[in-house]
Amino acid sequence: MSILTQSTEFIRRTIGQLLKQDCLLCGATSSNTVLCMACIADLPRLAALHCPQCALPTPHGERCGHCLAKPPHFDATVASFSYDFPLDKLVQSFKYAHRLALGAWLGEQLAADAQDCQADLIIPLPLHPLRLRERGFNQALELARPIASAHGWPIDTKICSRVRHTPAQAELPWRERVKNIRGAFHCTGDLTGKKIVLVDDVMTTGASLNECARTLKLHGAARVTLLVVARALPKSA
Repeated sequence: MSILTQSTEFIRRTIGQLLKQDCLLCGATSSNTVLCMACIADLPRLAALHCPQCALPTPHGERCGHCLAKPPHFDATVASFSYDFPLDKLVQSFKYAHRLALGAWLGEQLAADAQDCQADLIIPLPLHPLRLRERGFNQALELARPIASAHGWPIDTKICSRVRHTPAQAELPWRERVKNIRGAFHCTGDLTGKKIVLVDDVMTTGASLNECARTLKLHGAARVTLLVVARALPKSA
């Protein structure tokens, strides 16, 4: 082995050691990732058989009755996980404890699951300026970055904005969420014929995402696909 090769190998090993960190869930040493492989394997992946439009479980992977009876404004949903322990704790740590490395890792999972998606544009679900100021960052944008990098889709954070500062959806009963979010988004550009990927962290009722998709469709979007880290499932699911 040449001196140059030995030096290169030494540098590679040294960098590898420096990049090692503790798994955020179990504390085990994890090479250059926020979670160890054992904890990654234990995360609650979304069931393979689910409605292709809203991602709720269905017996054979068919469209669910709700989407057939009252079709949402979005056309498809891709979710990597179900919103259950311990994935829920990771999302909360990312959003509220500012662990942005988690956002990058979760975005990479979404990017891998979005292989079959087609898009002209990525739009991170907008936050109202007051909420953005409180949080300090838009979690949807942090998730969108690795997706854009992996697929070469441009991100647009200007064309769609949140214009109504409403109570947090999580604080409201499910039936109140649609009314709460109505008219909350504004679009300033022409999206005629565009395929849009709309990104957010968690889809619960889907009211916010559906209202944003409605706004995008009003401005000409041909297709809106939701990319979310996790889908909250009914307790009976």
